[in-house]
Amino acid sequence: MSTDVSAVFSAAQSADLSRRRLAIGFLNWAHALDHFVMLVYPTVVIELQVAYGRSYAQLIALSTASFIAFGLFSLPAGWLADRWSRRNMMVAFYLGCGLALTAAAVAPSLIILAVALFALGVFAAIYHPVGTAMVIENATQRGRTLAFNGVCGNLGVSLAAGTTALLTAAFSWRGAFLLPGLICIVTGAIYLWLVPDETRHKAARSASPDVALSKTTAAIIFGLFVVVALSAGLVFNTLSVALPKIVDERVSGHISLVEIGGLTTAVFICGALAQIAIGRLVEIFRLHVLFATLAVMQFTGVVWTAYASGVMVLFALAFTMAAIYAQITVNDLIIARYTADAWRGRVYAVRYFLTFMVSGVAVSMIALLYGRGGFTLVLGTTAVIALGFLIAVLAIAYIASGVERARVPQPAPAE
Repeated sequence: MSTDVSAVFSAAQSADLSRRRLAIGFLNWAHALDHFVMLVYPTVVIELQVAYGRSYAQLIALSTASFIAFGLFSLPAGWLADRWSRRNMMVAFYLGCGLALTAAAVAPSLIILAVALFALGVFAAIYHPVGTAMVIENATQRGRTLAFNGVCGNLGVSLAAGTTALLTAAFSWRGAFLLPGLICIVTGAIYLWLVPDETRHKAARSASPDVALSKTTAAIIFGLFVVVALSAGLVFNTLSVALPKIVDERVSGHISLVEIGGLTTAVFICGALAQIAIGRLVEIFRLHVLFATLAVMQFTGVVWTAYASGVMVLFALAFTMAAIYAQITVNDLIIARYTADAWRGRVYAVRYFLTFMVSGVAVSMIALLYGRGGFTLVLGTTAVIALGFLIAVLAIAYIASGVERARVPQPAPAE
């Protein structure tokens, strides 16, 4: 009898593990697609300068509403996912992004293109608050799983410039939108077919965080994380959007769009390698120590990039991207440590709302500052923002250090 019970239990465990792996596989792919589709336009815009005879500053501004939507709509996405269904929201992500990309591909004017890009931002906003919560929920090794998920997102960023450049060269800028759109639609249909709804698991989600905080401490950390989210979002989005153009201007010699895309991809891959490493380091070092270290690296990298030129700018950008993407993983893990599973969708929604809401500000900032002082002014301003991020992270690390010390049982004094 006990043997039968053990066999049933083992089969149930195996089925649950398979379900988790399938869900995480789709989430990893979704993360890659999410960043890829949002960065198609920043490369396509170089080709549009020729097609429409407009300046870079004018054309890059067309994506402002898209990036604002990418942040703004993460709030209702996270709320709907926790209240309704995380899985169904991911179906909407895949299908919505696919339809928006298809609309961009057939847009007859720049105005319609801007509207399609806005719709893309609305549906792309679903992934981060919903997908991150689902990864944490399904992970058996949280650090490594979230780090690898971050790598997948980084690969989406890394491949966006190079792949978009190749698609543009082969099929025009319209093809660069159409093919990813079809991939999103097909993936959404397969996801709907293979992955069951998780509504029955919702009641079992924990309402207690891994580490409880006092109300005062929680309020202070929340305020600091607001600063972190806003400053990190500005640094991340400014460099991600401007990177192809920085490479175009600052690398010595005249290089083609395909070469620009290839070099941009190489820079972003350095971020992927950093996230692979951070997935192991979070199992060795305390999260707040890693967070502070990466904040110092990010600030140093932005300053280095501001003064670099020629081939050296590629090394500076690679160092900066490694720090930026590694800190994103650590940031998410810290939030998961202090937030209950039942609330994570909404908490991540606020975090990504703030982070990506400023992406529209970043695009506008690039357009404004580039028109007045080129990338010297853009990168100098970004360095000041990175300094604000560093100060906030150091404060969080200090508070977290005290909280973690208080959790360690102290030896009783000798009689």
